[in-house]
Amino acid sequence: MKFFVDTADTDEIRDLAATGVVDGVTTNPSLVAKSGRDFTEVVKEICAMVDGPVSAEVTATDADAMVEEGRKLAKIADNVAIKVPLTWDGLKACKALSQGGTMVNVTLCFSANQALLAAKAGATFISPFIGRLDDIGEDGMDLIRDIRIVYDNYDALSTQILAASIRNDDHVRQSALAGADVATVPPQVLRGLIQHDLTDKGLAAFLADWEKTGQSIL
Repeated sequence: MKFFVDTADTDEIRDLAATGVVDGVTTNPSLVAKSGRDFTEVVKEICAMVDGPVSAEVTATDADAMVEEGRKLAKIADNVAIKVPLTWDGLKACKALSQGGTMVNVTLCFSANQALLAAKAGATFISPFIGRLDDIGEDGMDLIRDIRIVYDNYDALSTQILAASIRNDDHVRQSALAGADVATVPPQVLRGLIQHDLTDKGLAAFLADWEKTGQSIL
């Protein structure tokens, strides 16, 4: 499974990208607003840090304006993916942009039917929001599993499932088990995936034993 970092904090992205586990980045107007910087400048800087897709979201709500904004954003860098909402206008924009060779991330997906429509419109990625479904008492992972089954039923559908609204490490684990192609996670969640008490205890024991030898590798 690929990992995208869900942030517009360039310092976080740079540090995490150095580990080799970051395959892309997702942003949105809210995340960029928190940085207090110019949207285009932030997206351009992020695109230079990672080789994979960087999702930049349109703010328009009608199809023609979405396409116009999307084409402008796509000029920032070759690895920009345009994020559009899962509405009829969003699907029209998705079709137009994808046919023009631009990657499209269709966001705010909450049903397998919506995911099927997005795939038929040419979406590169579909973003089901796991956490928000959990918030209303549903199991967000059921949606990932349903979309995986639907997509696997049809060879012509190549849209990747991008598990979004991930809140914790269990969401990541379950998304991987369910067959999500990508998980987009906040930096703190990605950092937390490496934590395990036995790892820490094991390392402490190794270091203690090494110190007793009085040796040095360097």
